[in-house]
Amino acid sequence: MECHQQRNQKACNCSYEPCSRKGVCCDCLRYHLRSRELPACCFPDDAERTYDRSFEHFARLVGQKKI
Repeated sequence: MECHQQRNQKACNCSYEPCSRKGVCCDCLRYHLRSRELPACCFPDDAERTYDRSFEHFARLVGQKKI
């Protein structure tokens, strides 16, 4: 399967600049799931910038209807 890294990067809202996984969604997802986290693209920009990508943070945002 062909990776669409450049196209994916245009939609990536990850604010962690030295991230080597930007645009490589399969690597990003695998990395975050190992830590019980979701990738940046699952969060609104203001929540993403907190770097709290935990399942619990995501659930709180869903409960607050912010997602």
